[in-house]
Amino acid sequence: MEKAVLLDDQAIRRALTRIAHEIIERNKGIDDCVLVGIKTRGAFIAKRLAERIAAIEGKDIQTGELDITLYRDDLTVKTDDQQPLVKQVDIQHDVTNKKIILVDDVLYTGRTVRAAMDAIMDVGRPSQIQLAVLVDRGHRELPIRADYVGKNIPTSSEERIVVRMIESDQEDRVLITE
Repeated sequence: MEKAVLLDDQAIRRALTRIAHEIIERNKGIDDCVLVGIKTRGAFIAKRLAERIAAIEGKDIQTGELDITLYRDDLTVKTDDQQPLVKQVDIQHDVTNKKIILVDDVLYTGRTVRAAMDAIMDVGRPSQIQLAVLVDRGHRELPIRADYVGKNIPTSSEERIVVRMIESDQEDRVLITE
């Protein structure tokens, strides 16, 4: 059951523009930076961030994608044997000594991000891994913190955050449901 709209299309656009500026500022430009989106919606967000960064900086930022499946943070029933599984790594750039900026839609337990970091380390040794998320909902099980956050939304464990993006859902909205 839908409880509320947390972000509409304009709020999402503003959050991503702010995150793009923060990435550029923190890294003193985009040299040696690679945006890596976690499929599906994290990859869409990474693409939008790359477009905003290119518009601001006047040059393209390198990008890549990770597909992590099996474990879903938004499932209400989890078993101990469900763990994130890296299904596909699509990074065409050398990550060694680069600043990798992982991008996801919702940060919850941190397990998906941990799997993504492991996958990055399997393909090279970056100088740094940063994390950008559209929504941080709390409830961390691992000591993982986002460097760039569109919106912090404290939730109960019974609630779900649903991110809808025009690329897959024909609308841009972030909802809270029960």
